[in-house]
Amino acid sequence: MIGALITRGLTMILGYAYPAYECYKTVETSQPEIEQLHYWCQYWILVAILTILERIGDSFISWFPFYGEAKLAFFVYLWHPKTKGANHVYDSFFRPYVSKHEPVIDRNLSELKLKASDAAFLYFRRAASYFQTTLFDIFSKINTATAAAPPPPKPQKQPSSLSENKQEEDDEDEAKNK
Repeated sequence: MIGALITRGLTMILGYAYPAYECYKTVETSQPEIEQLHYWCQYWILVAILTILERIGDSFISWFPFYGEAKLAFFVYLWHPKTKGANHVYDSFFRPYVSKHEPVIDRNLSELKLKASDAAFLYFRRAASYFQTTLFDIFSKINTATAAAPPPPKPQKQPSSLSENKQEEDDEDEAKNK
């Protein structure tokens, strides 16, 4: 358990963090060497493919003894300057396979992009329709509620004040008549 935790930590440091920093240093130099950029691109392509394959087959391969240690050793092999493993694995295995299947991969990616954009458009249209319908329902409920409500009552004067006002008017009329 502790060994697996240590191995994962080392894999994160030596398989991802250190190569990422080395790649950063290569990119940020004023005149980056094309060979170094090429090397780090190969490394990250291989790491991405391995990560995808690992996620797909994790339940089948992660229980092998020393799997984490082998993965760590493979990552170090890929980036270490003495072994140049990324160049070897890329040129010997990855490039020939992808070159052979490149037209099929490109066609499948184009189809996937079209399907994804169609699906996104369809879901957007459905969401817009749903929100439009919901908004109209809300407005119609508000309109119905305000139309059905009786008008607010007009304020009426107190009866005592009406009689007082009437009395005052009568007193004024009598004063004028005299």
